[in-house]
Amino acid sequence: MVSGALQVAGLLIGGIGMIGTFAVTGMPQWRVSAFIEHNIIVFETIWEGLWMHCIRQANIRMQCKVYDSVLALSADLQASRGLMCAGSALSSLAFLVAAVGMKCTRCRQSSWPAKGYILLTAGLLFILSGAITLIPVCWVANTIIKDFYNPAVNVAQKRELGEALYLGWVAAFCLLAAGAIFCCFCRCCEKTRSYGYSAPPHHPLHNQHLHRTTESSYSRSQYV
Repeated sequence: MVSGALQVAGLLIGGIGMIGTFAVTGMPQWRVSAFIEHNIIVFETIWEGLWMHCIRQANIRMQCKVYDSVLALSADLQASRGLMCAGSALSSLAFLVAAVGMKCTRCRQSSWPAKGYILLTAGLLFILSGAITLIPVCWVANTIIKDFYNPAVNVAQKRELGEALYLGWVAAFCLLAAGAIFCCFCRCCEKTRSYGYSAPPHHPLHNQHLHRTTESSYSRSQYV
């Protein structure tokens, strides 16, 4: 009962992380315009994402445009494109593998090793996807903070952390947590299997005594 609930919890957390990874990849709110010093044009907000940049005017009208070229992006955004796509693909694969492993929950005990390997694979994929998702989010956030406190950067070009970065941290944490749950569950399955199938010890002296007793009983029955 506890193991089944633990698997369901891991799958739900992993699903939340997978959906969050897809959302972060497509959201344009990675970099948000900062209203500091003499930059007081508050009726216009600029969003910069991995695929497009948007301008929102007074919460009424928003225009978005896809980037004309990948080379026009900064190095962190270029790398974040590939990393986020890889993280999304790995999280989807991990979710599918975990779902397949959970279907074997009520199988006979002889299938426990296969089930443990499937869940271990899902856990490792979840952890890998969480790490890959965490790298671009932290990279872009570090670049934004460095440029914000850099006096050489123009005030109009300074940005703040967008909602996509905060969601990315949550999604990466969910993926890592799901991976840890499935890896721990696989370890518990291995311990249970070793305890359940431990063979009784063989004592040579005991076997010889049993063989002699059987022979003596057989010989007495012939004489009778």
